[in-house]
Order: sequence, then structure tokens, then C-alpha cells
Amino acid sequence: MHDIKAIRENPGAFDAALARRGDTPVSTQVLALDEARRAKISAAETAQAEQNKASKLVGAAKAKGDEAEFERLRTLVSDKKAEVTAMQAEAKDLDAQLTDMLARIPNLPADDAPDGADEADNVEVNRWGDVPAFDFKAKEHFEIASVAASMDFETAAKTSGARFVMLKGAVARIHRALAQFMIDTHVDENGLTEHMTPVLVRDEAMYGTDKLPKFGDDSYQTTNGWWLIPTSEVTLTYSVAGDVLEEAALPRRMTAHTLCFRSEAGSAGRDTSGMLRQHQFEKVEMVSVTHPDQSDDEQKRMLRCAEDMLERLGVPYRTVILCTGDMGFGARRTFDIEAWLPGQNAYREISSVSTTGDFQARRMNARFKPADGGKPQFVHTLNGSGLAVGRCLIAVLENGQQADGSVKLPDVLAPYLSGKTTLAVDGTLS
Repeated sequence: MHDIKAIRENPGAFDAALARRGDTPVSTQVLALDEARRAKISAAETAQAEQNKASKLVGAAKAKGDEAEFERLRTLVSDKKAEVTAMQAEAKDLDAQLTDMLARIPNLPADDAPDGADEADNVEVNRWGDVPAFDFKAKEHFEIASVAASMDFETAAKTSGARFVMLKGAVARIHRALAQFMIDTHVDENGLTEHMTPVLVRDEAMYGTDKLPKFGDDSYQTTNGWWLIPTSEVTLTYSVAGDVLEEAALPRRMTAHTLCFRSEAGSAGRDTSGMLRQHQFEKVEMVSVTHPDQSDDEQKRMLRCAEDMLERLGVPYRTVILCTGDMGFGARRTFDIEAWLPGQNAYREISSVSTTGDFQARRMNARFKPADGGKPQFVHTLNGSGLAVGRCLIAVLENGQQADGSVKLPDVLAPYLSGKTTLAVDGTLS
């Protein structure tokens, strides 16, 4: 959500920032609606004052026995009351229109976000690991002999339709081990507090985390109005909605491992093979709520937490900063981490780490009380995947594949797999 006062003060800068995203100027429409709203409020206040003044004179006219004046004033009070009610209703409607308009305008990019139109203009900032050189043709995850029987798309399609998978046996256990490894590392080493959150939320939570109103088609809604979360960013971030936190309590660092649900609207024909793009998946999320002065450093810290996961797993990756035309709706700055997938001979996104500034905080009225006793200020919120569990499974399987169809697993997973380090060709752990 944007600060209307900031738009009034510098509409040109607001439009220029939107133009960097490739969006058309909107300040003229916003300010026209704002002016109409403020004019209606002012007119209602004037009419209210006239009503109050006439009300005070009614009694005096009655006491004097001036029936004509008494009736005139009583009629005036009644007319003004109706006029005030009508204008207040119009002002409320204009305010709702303005709020809705502001809610549909994306966040303004940070000054250091590179300009660009789409993913081709993203800028690589880091690369780690050596891309494996196989002496055989690398397979995609679902083609690997030790994996194929345990990654069951046919049964999932029978129960649920396309873009679902049923994992079985050792592959299901490796998936679970990855999630446990991520959560344990974030809690024990990265200082995040683990949460177990609902996966069903109300409109307010989706709105407060900028998923509504613009992106309702990207999520699933139950018949009684709950939304299935697209990520636990929603539940973790909205946990501070309406709060006034003590400055000393910041930053608040949280993590959760949850099911996530996305309709994948607009992705028809993309990644239809395998489990790269699913309607239901699991993710370990990181969320930080910070003082505004700390948010840029906090984003760097969160990015390192996510990158470190891949380094420990031995998965080559590259990190890019997204250009203005490729950033998400609520982001000011986003770094994507892309894991190397030998089966596709390409880097594919496995984590996004974004700062929203006070964009979400304004929508959900999340503030902190400065230690010096000043006026409460909006917090900054950040979110990042740490990591997407299914995509991490894909990366581990593809990078660890062997010529005989087995998979060499990362050593860091051994404690979660009873010391086993290999997915054998027959689909068992050894």
C-alpha cells in the first residue's frame, strides 16, 4: 500500500518509479480521486457545522414563541442532517475506491534495482559450485532409474489431476529429510524461530500480504471463504498485523515448513513434465520483520542463509538480482537463487529473497514503537524461500545422478537417513 501523502508531495517521482516497472502513470487518477474524497469530507464537515448551529437556535426560537422561525430551523436541521448523511456515504465510497486503487498499484522499486523489461535483463551477482561434467547424458529427475518408480504422477493424476505427484519410499524420505535439514539449520544456526502455521487464512491475511485483490486467481479459495496459502509468507508476516512492537524486539526472524498451494494461472504448457511446477508443494519459508534502517542488511543475511543451504547440499547455483520488470508485485528488491539442473542443462529458480519495505506493513498496520519514545513507525517486512523443498529434491537428485541410475546423496542428509548416502538403482537407500 502506498502513502497518499507521498504521492501528493511528489507525483512525478511516483510515476517515474512505476515507469521503471513498465507501468503507466497513475498519479493523476489517484490524486483526482483523493481530491474528490477530501472535498466531499470537507463539504460534509461544513454541513455538519451548519446543522449543529441550527440545532442550537431551535430551542431559542421555541422559547421565544417564534413558531415560524422554529419550524424553519427544524426543517433546516432535518435537511442538513440528510445532506450530511448523504455526503458522508459518498465520502466513504470515494475512500473505498481510493483504497482499492492504491491496493492494485505495485510497490516502487529500490534505487539499486536494475532497470529492465523481463528475466533477460536480470543481473547475475554471484555464482557458486562447479557444474557437474557427466560422462553420460544427464537425465531429468523423473527419468533417473532409481527415482522413476517412486515419483508417481499417474496415481496422483488419478486422485487429483495434473500438476500433482505422489512420492513413495526412499524418495519421499529424502524429501522429508531435506525439509528437516533446512528447518534445523535455520533454527539451530541462523537464529530463526520455528512456527507451525495454518494453511487456511482469511481475506485480511491475503490482502495484508499483497496477494489480494490483484492476484486472487493465483490462489485457491474454499467454499466458505478461506484461502489456501501460496506460501507461509502470508501467515508469518500477517502474525504482526495491527501490532505495535517494541523496537528492542526487532528484528523478528521466523521460519515455517508448510504445504503451499498455487493455481499456476497463466502457466499452461510450462514445465508440464516432472514436479518442477505443481499445484501443491512444500516450502521452508523465512520471514523477517525489521526496523527500516536494518532491512537492507537483513535481506543480505537472508540471502546468505538460502545460498548456504545449497552449498551444504553441494548444489551449484547462481544468484541474480531481478530487474524492475521481473520483480513481484510487492517487492522493492528481489534476489533469485537458481540451482543448476543437469537434466535441463539450465539454472532454475529455487529461492526468491525479497524486501517489501513498508509496503505490506501499511496494508496490515504493523508498526513499532521507537526506543526514544517517538511516534510509532511502520516496520519493514522481508521474505525468502529457504528453500522450496520439491525443487531442492529435484536439484539433489539430478546433480547426484550416476551412470548406473543410482544417486549419490549429500552427506549432510545422512543423519536424517539413518546414515545412508546413496539412492540405489532398485529405489532403496544404502
